[in-house]
Amino acid sequence: MPLERTSQGFKDLSMSFLTNPLNYDLIALNNETAISRSIRNLIFTVNGERIYNQNLGSRVSRFLFENIDENTAIALKDEIEYTIVNFEPRVELLDTIIVPNYDNNEFNVTIIYNIIGIDVPSQQLTFALEPTR
Repeated sequence: MPLERTSQGFKDLSMSFLTNPLNYDLIALNNETAISRSIRNLIFTVNGERIYNQNLGSRVSRFLFENIDENTAIALKDEIEYTIVNFEPRVELLDTIIVPNYDNNEFNVTIIYNIIGIDVPSQQLTFALEPTR
């Protein structure tokens, strides 16, 4: 009988580095929040930005100054899926939906995934990708 991977939960530090006013510890993110923050960080991290892991991150920022069209949306989808599958082993990617928003010059992104190891329903992460410079 195959073994099933189980976990007690996931915990990461908040990138704001704010402290808890009661015990002055750094604020921790747990389970679903920790995983969604990790996925966002991976997508917004540029390849080469992490000194000791030059391959970590995505090339999403390269596509943000391209034309807002279906071809760019497909390229963004492929890049986001590649990044999640290769760098976030705690999730099983179910779907990635990229919708060009022509009026606001952005792409609306929805990522649907399951968290491996804890019993929670499928998660959905939604955000907009837009050029910032």
